[in-house]
Amino acid sequence: MSGFADVFGATALAVMVLMLTTWLVSIALRDASIVDIIWGAGYVLIAWVTFAVADGTEARRLLLTVMTTIWGGRLALYLLWRNAGKGEDPRYQAMRRHWGDRFWLISLVTVFLLQGVLMWTVSLPVQMGQVPDSPETLGLIEFLGVLVFAVGLFFESVGDYQLARFKADPANQGAVMDTGLWRYTRHPNYFGDFCVWWGLFIVAAATGVGLWSVIGPIVMSIFLLRVSGVTMLERTITKRRPGYEDYIRRTNAFFPGPSRP
Repeated sequence: MSGFADVFGATALAVMVLMLTTWLVSIALRDASIVDIIWGAGYVLIAWVTFAVADGTEARRLLLTVMTTIWGGRLALYLLWRNAGKGEDPRYQAMRRHWGDRFWLISLVTVFLLQGVLMWTVSLPVQMGQVPDSPETLGLIEFLGVLVFAVGLFFESVGDYQLARFKADPANQGAVMDTGLWRYTRHPNYFGDFCVWWGLFIVAAATGVGLWSVIGPIVMSIFLLRVSGVTMLERTITKRRPGYEDYIRRTNAFFPGPSRP
């Protein structure tokens, strides 16, 4: 019987190989931005490696794997489409200028391996939820998890679509997106990510031992709210978008709510 040690070992090895390979490709391409595309794809890899190694309740294993594949696959394809032909992201360009000839090595630790560790940690619900062999059937808890996940997937995918359409119109250059889902939250895509991972956790929590995987959605929530999500994006956006301060006054930062007059 495959236990947590087998699953954790297999997924850690898979993530390490994936991130080292991606790092080598980034050196050849001189483009560290490819790590953003791999971010979503890596979760899909973790889910399927876990599915292959774990021998818990098959219905729950399949449910968690399919949910993760839908989310991670959509995100990877969206970022591949969005970033195609645009060169390296300015964030990595700034790092490259700062570190100079040492960037190739610095990026291994601060970009690729760090994101690999975060990816493995955040994905704990997907891993731990597939190991236990009880309950043997899916129930109301799993249904609630799928519902929360679906809300998140809706906000993330629709929010990305609406923003892409808005940016594609030359008339909107420099303007603030404040329609559609963006009328109710300044970051519908981040809120969607938040719901996706809490939904996956709820499904895993139905096993009892899956409750210990709460570290995954907690880490994701902290990054979305305090580190690389809302906080980082809004640090300088008011300088680049003249109407953004008014948008902040009218619109909730994260959790959706009615627009204020």
